[in-house]
Amino acid sequence: MLVLVTYDVNTTDDAGKKRLRRVAKECVKHGQRVQCSVFECLLDASQCKTLQAALCRIIDLSKDSLRFYYIGNHYHTKIEHFGVKAGYDPEGTLIF
Repeated sequence: MLVLVTYDVNTTDDAGKKRLRRVAKECVKHGQRVQCSVFECLLDASQCKTLQAALCRIIDLSKDSLRFYYIGNHYHTKIEHFGVKAGYDPEGTLIF
């Protein structure tokens, strides 16, 4: 299923800046960054729970925000994109 992961990390101190980098680094392992704090991740239920647990260990629940939007398996009909940074096919071949 396609899951949209969004986050807002309070970066008013050095600890927050470190959390922000760690959250982004964890998200990169599981999906594609589509905006600064937004990732599209193609995950099964187990992978999703694993990612949630990892991110919840990183963030400060009293200062930061983390959201998961479950787009589902038929995401092609649920996403429209306009403007720069053309979309990508999360099931397609990734070239590093």
